[in-house]
Amino acid sequence: MPAKKKSSTHKVKPSDLVQFIKDTIHEGNVRRIVVKDLKGKTYAEIPVTLGVLGFLAAPLLVAVAALVAMLEVVEVEIIRKK
Repeated sequence: MPAKKKSSTHKVKPSDLVQFIKDTIHEGNVRRIVVKDLKGKTYAEIPVTLGVLGFLAAPLLVAVAALVAMLEVVEVEIIRKK
């Protein structure tokens, strides 16, 4: 039986984005993180796998934060395994 997915959306300031994503990944059960603007334009979809959790996470998160730096608020959708 496939794993069920549960998602939640959070509004985050771009300056807090990197820390928010790191904290969310540490909570566990995260499958994917989607960063969007308030109009729904997707800036990044990050599949959270063991590879992303390692040394690749920091440069990826900094790049995403740079993309959305000019926005006031972004929406971060967290998709978790249930």
